[in-house]
Amino acid sequence: MSYDFDLVVLGGGTGGLVSSLIAAGVGARVALVERAKTGGDCLWTGCVPSKSLISAARLAHRMRHADAVGLPPVAPDVDFSQVMRHVRASISAIEPHDSPDRLRDEGVDVISGEGRFVDPHTLEVSGRRLSFASAIVATGSAPRTAPISGSDLSDVMNTDSFWDLAELPRRLVILGGGPIGCELGQAMGRLGSEVVLVEFADRLLSKEEPAASALISARLAAEGVDVRLDSKAVEIRPSDDRSRELVVERPDGAKETIPFDKLLVATGREPRTAGIGLQDAGVETDEQGAVVVDETLRTRTGNIFAVGDVTAQLPFTHVAAHHARVATVNALFGTRRSVDDTIPWVTFTDPEVARVGMTEEQARQKWGSRAVIARSDYKSLDRAVTEADRHGFALLVGDPRGRLVGATVAAPAGGEAIAELTARVKAGDKIDAISTTVHAYPTFAEGPSRAADDHLRQRYARRRYRIAARIAMTARAKLTRPAER
Repeated sequence: MSYDFDLVVLGGGTGGLVSSLIAAGVGARVALVERAKTGGDCLWTGCVPSKSLISAARLAHRMRHADAVGLPPVAPDVDFSQVMRHVRASISAIEPHDSPDRLRDEGVDVISGEGRFVDPHTLEVSGRRLSFASAIVATGSAPRTAPISGSDLSDVMNTDSFWDLAELPRRLVILGGGPIGCELGQAMGRLGSEVVLVEFADRLLSKEEPAASALISARLAAEGVDVRLDSKAVEIRPSDDRSRELVVERPDGAKETIPFDKLLVATGREPRTAGIGLQDAGVETDEQGAVVVDETLRTRTGNIFAVGDVTAQLPFTHVAAHHARVATVNALFGTRRSVDDTIPWVTFTDPEVARVGMTEEQARQKWGSRAVIARSDYKSLDRAVTEADRHGFALLVGDPRGRLVGATVAAPAGGEAIAELTARVKAGDKIDAISTTVHAYPTFAEGPSRAADDHLRQRYARRRYRIAARIAMTARAKLTRPAER
């Protein structure tokens, strides 16, 4: 049977863009269907704007604390509209790379409109039917709705509408102590908002090492962010000063009120799968609405694949791009490439929290006391001392044979340092290899290396190694002793 396209991609975010470009690059007939703007959440409401905001906030913070490096501290005159102009300028600078014009230049047929599957080989867009040999669902995710009641939610923002802010809120409440809540909470506090961060769990960044959670909680508190843990948002109601207040409930049933001018809900995202006809194509979704895929990203309908947030796997741009590289080749050529399970991620707080592989707790659960743990603190790292930025640590996790199976770098430039550790985990290298690899001095990348150095020192300080070393040195001394005259 002849089809209009070898591959149809539904969704123009990172997963869809990478899939389309790979397919076009190998000569496939490919259509990309996008209902709004290409670039997806990462470009318009996610990575690009948030990191631009964080950059401005970090500089404002450094200005206030310039005395740490011998300069007079300066209170920055923050013009929030100018900061947001910088955010928009960053988006504009990157937008052409993700634009329909660039895609068309590369051979992709870009079709604007709402796409809906009619059957396993047909997608309908604005009355037009596209037949395809294979398809990739890359519709991404949307912010979860506010888990609170109230008659007036006009000042409640989600992580999409947050970027429409024109003025800096004097009092900002953020629901959710995950990566987005922590990043934006710290940034907005540094820009001048009075921030209250409300988290239902007993710690921030609950998927990270407890020590990383404690570090970030302490840093936020030191900068004036009011961190409320074990707090459930219950209701929004009018307050006495004609603004509004959030009612939160503690585990013991006690209730507190928090006045605010704006409230940001950052409690996660959910897959965008409603209304795109997945059931008509025979594609299965789970109870959260995520597309069910196997390790090759194939759905139950063998010629349809799914990538990125819509699968409810790790919700990161680099994961969507990796998925696209796997799924596109499988979709076009019938191969069985599998998704890599060695995936790093970074929370861009200050300090950054970067992680790959197993945590210490996971390793202890699997191997008990035989798990190998190595740690170094950045308070004595030379580069951290020179930068007057001595907060953080590197933690290496090994199996009983000393092979690196996980790492956390909660420290300055942690996101850069995690790249080497990811490669080590993927290669099955031992922790020793990090120590014996030469790292440029002085760099933040020495942090994990020093943890590995400490691991080796502790190992060779054991009695059996010291005895063996003494025997070897004694034997060598005898062999090299000058002959008697």
